[in-house]
Amino acid sequence: MEMLNQSPFGEIALLLVLASAVGFIGMLLRQPLIVSFIAAGLLVGPSALDLVRFDAQIDLLSELGIAVLLFLVGIKLDVKLIRSLGMVSLLTGLGQVAFTAVFGYLIGLALGLGSVTSLYVAMALTFSSTIIIVKLLSDKREIDSLHGQIALGFLIVQDIVVVLAMIVLSAIGIGAEGHGGSVPVVLASGLGMVAVVVVFVRYIANPLTERLAHAPELLVIFAIAMAAMFAAFGDIVGLGKEVGGLLAGVALASTPYRETIAARLAPLRDFLLLFFFIALGSGLDLSLLGAHVWGAVIFSAFVLIGNPLIVLAIMGTLGYRKRTGFLAGLTVAQISEFSLIFVAMGVTIGHVQEDALGLVTMVGLVTIAASTYMITYSHQLYAVFEPYLGMFERKGTGRDPSDTAERPAKPEVIIFGLGRFGTAIGLRLQNRGISVLGVDFNPAAIRRWRDLGLATEFGDATDPEFIAELPLPDAKWVLSTVPIHPTGLSHEDTRSTLIQLTRISGFKGQIALTSHHAPETDDLLQAGANLVLEPFQDAADRAADLLCGGKREDRTDIPTITSEGEQTS
Repeated sequence: MEMLNQSPFGEIALLLVLASAVGFIGMLLRQPLIVSFIAAGLLVGPSALDLVRFDAQIDLLSELGIAVLLFLVGIKLDVKLIRSLGMVSLLTGLGQVAFTAVFGYLIGLALGLGSVTSLYVAMALTFSSTIIIVKLLSDKREIDSLHGQIALGFLIVQDIVVVLAMIVLSAIGIGAEGHGGSVPVVLASGLGMVAVVVVFVRYIANPLTERLAHAPELLVIFAIAMAAMFAAFGDIVGLGKEVGGLLAGVALASTPYRETIAARLAPLRDFLLLFFFIALGSGLDLSLLGAHVWGAVIFSAFVLIGNPLIVLAIMGTLGYRKRTGFLAGLTVAQISEFSLIFVAMGVTIGHVQEDALGLVTMVGLVTIAASTYMITYSHQLYAVFEPYLGMFERKGTGRDPSDTAERPAKPEVIIFGLGRFGTAIGLRLQNRGISVLGVDFNPAAIRRWRDLGLATEFGDATDPEFIAELPLPDAKWVLSTVPIHPTGLSHEDTRSTLIQLTRISGFKGQIALTSHHAPETDDLLQAGANLVLEPFQDAADRAADLLCGGKREDRTDIPTITSEGEQTS
């Protein structure tokens, strides 16, 4: 190791190897890479191996990573996206931010942190990690569920708040030692940058990116150049690299290629942020953080418990079921990488000391690590706490506000999973005069079914209360077309859960399940399924019959559903 860190290249190579090793261990423990990278920084820092020698090079990569991160935040801040926020996301997001900031500030004062430090820590606690939450919800296939969409909505609200907070912080820091020149010069430069962005968006962005898109690699290089150039200029005039990178992203937010740019830059962002977290961890002296251990414990408990409860309370007031509020609330039970960047800006300006950054980092490690398991096993946690959550649900709330359609009194078939396969089956059954009720927790799928004239119910196949409310006694069949995608995060099979819950609720009819893997068929039959459908095998059998002279069923009056879920004639 000593030989490797005798040069900047060797040291960076060593850090990458150690980060990979620690990251692999973190993956086995089902932890996000943020935790692993900070842990790697602590490992190579003065409190452990003390391997970091070339701080300037690591800091440079760290600063470039922050500029790219803020660029990607800016490129997502499209006016159309902000307008699309639902009222529940807006109210829940703003309510959670206000609650966390106020009570976090009071806790900080009670712990003797001082008013300015308490304000910084309180604001840092309001931000949740969009990267981590999206990854966890995607792994659980819940990104399109109602609670997933609401969570994404108030995460957008949080992103807007953190952007405004950083801009305000930069404005407050104007003229501070080491943070730019005189106030008039900085303000004039800031207005000049905004004017450049406006002109660029209005006249240059679309035609330029359209030309660059013919060479995708050049488009990516141009985006990085924009982020670096604006960040550098923002730093020179005193606005900070963060605000500069943000403005660069906003300049490209209205272009039709923003998603392509964001997708291609995401791996670079993750790579460069590795050095930010390593620099953060290596700069922490654990011997100096002893005074803040209890503070970290208290703030961590506040984030892990207080944030989900306020989301649960707000959503309950708005008429959502306690289950939806609980699952959405768990997504804010951690702080974000922005929290660390925000406090680091305060340290740079001179508003807070290094130990405040250490305190927030400790809170980040605890809350990110704990909330990962909380989100992964959210349904099991709900089963444990469900008896105590009645106070968060308004009386008479039978269904979530998004579900207003009337369902048939006595459906003959209840279908769980309204994707292409489930929709095709539902349309054909209805065409044969069989009453069908569709169930899904994806609001888009619910809307699509209603547009097709099919009855729907919003709900989750793993929610015991919801299953008990369905008209199961009159149904002849229960069909689940919900695909199962093993992720390694949870061993729960919703198909087996559905069998158990429907039988417990008094269903006497037959149960059909979908399987894409032949070895599962026997297991599902043993679990209680009466019929197991294998779409690919069944389609192949039908195709073979047609090729051998079979007769095709007339489908002229049945719409076709595309892979994107759209209806075609």
